[in-house]
Order: sequence, then C-alpha cells, then structure tokens
Amino acid sequence: MKIRTALLLLMLIALTVFTVVNWSAFTTPTKLSLLLTTVEAPLGVLMLILTAAVVVAFLAFLVYLQTSTMRETRRLAKELNTQRELADRAEASRFTELRGFVAQELTALRAFSADADAKLVSRVDAAEQALRTDIEHAGNTLAAYIGELEHRLDSSGTDRAEGDRH
Repeated sequence: MKIRTALLLLMLIALTVFTVVNWSAFTTPTKLSLLLTTVEAPLGVLMLILTAAVVVAFLAFLVYLQTSTMRETRRLAKELNTQRELADRAEASRFTELRGFVAQELTALRAFSADADAKLVSRVDAAEQALRTDIEHAGNTLAAYIGELEHRLDSSGTDRAEGDRH
C-alpha cells in the first residue's frame, strides 16, 4: 500500500473516531447564518455532510481521472501497435527491395563473368590459333631447310661422285 493511501485511510479513521466520540456535540443545534436568513441546525452534522460531499467529489474526480488515463493508455497502445505494424511493413519492404537489388547485382555480376569468360576463351582460342600457325610456319621452314640440306647433300654427293669418276 502506498504511503499516501495509508495516510488518507488513517485520516478517515481518525475523523470517524472523532465523530463517534463527540457525537453529542455534533448533534447540538446552533444558530447558523445563511446571509439572508438564519437557521437552527446541528453544525457538526452539517460539517460532516459537507466533508463527506467533498470526499465523494474527490473520489468521483479520481475515478474520472483514472478512467480517462486508462482510455488514453489504450488509445496510445493501439496507436503504438499500428505504428509498429507500419514499421514492420516498411522493414519488410526494405528487405524485399534489398533482395531485389542483390538479385539484380548478382545477375549483372553473372553477365559480366560470362562476358569475361567468353573474352578469355576467345583470347585463348586466338592464342592457340596463332601458336598453331607459328608451329606450322616453323614446321614448313624446318622442312624447307631440311629439303635444302638434302638437296645440297644430294648435289654435293653427286658432285663428289662425278668427281670421283673423273
């Protein structure tokens, strides 16, 4: 129990005990002035009724305040949930957008990789073709040199053979 509540309850108990102990003084009639007229009534009972009315008014105000606070809390909770849902949707949208961007970038990367692979294959093919051409030329040149050497050997062998015959 809160200290304020305990203090208020203690004050109400003290007021009740005071009223019970002094009930004869509370009920003693006295002349009361109402500005325009005078009335004879028990002042203690009248003050007790006024005190009870103030307590009831404060309790009514407290109930009203508590009710309005609870309504406001519920309204804010609903609004918070709505905002949370909007934020979740926005985040999901961002993730979807990010997924699309990543997929697009991966597609572009694959296309670039395929293009680079095609260029590399064409360069390797061109180098292979050039190498084959060079090997063929070297083979032809070698064959020509061998043919020339054979021809020289044949010619020198024929010249020697003719020289030996002479």
